[in-house]
Amino acid sequence: FPKGVPWVRYHGVYKDLQINIVWPGKDTLFGVDSVGTVSASLVTYASIQALKPDLIINAGTAGGFKAKEAGIGDVFLASDVAFHDRRIPIPVFDQYGIGARKTFSTPNLLNELGLKIGKLSSGDSLDMSPQDEALILANETTLKDMEGAAVAYVADLLSVPVIFLKAVTDIVDGNKPTPAEFLQNLVAVSAALDKAVTEVLDFLNGKCLSEL
Repeated sequence: FPKGVPWVRYHGVYKDLQINIVWPGKDTLFGVDSVGTVSASLVTYASIQALKPDLIINAGTAGGFKAKEAGIGDVFLASDVAFHDRRIPIPVFDQYGIGARKTFSTPNLLNELGLKIGKLSSGDSLDMSPQDEALILANETTLKDMEGAAVAYVADLLSVPVIFLKAVTDIVDGNKPTPAEFLQNLVAVSAALDKAVTEVLDFLNGKCLSEL
């Protein structure tokens, strides 16, 4: 990676898989985790260029909508991704702003592990403005995060398949404040995500992409 960036790479072999785990690291100015679409797109681009992966797994947490039957600790495989905070009210540019994309199809993985499936929407704010909410509802979104659609954009640009595993830390359309609910559930939900990622890796071992 370029000198001076905070990105961290862990790597090793799990069974027959060469694994690289890339973390965006801490912001060099503010010292907090580098979250959001800008950091995610940069890290994804640099990782593809440097590591040339066969497959990307974007594993992380997300808010879920109870109206779409999401519950705390549920782990979803995203079927579609889109942005909800890029509003460009000009014909065609409006659809470019939303950037809706299908994810890499993994029907066998979905059936084998019994994961839930739903649409993922991404933006750069933890809260949800009325304009964001309207677009999220229009997109029939199940999950809301801060990086997925950016990762999908870069992966699509560079023709690398990517799957999205998202564990629900907070209920977006619930009655609890999002920051408090997120922090309250983060540790337990991260453990559920860890288990799901391990199960996915076990499934991937020894298989080609067409078998997923």
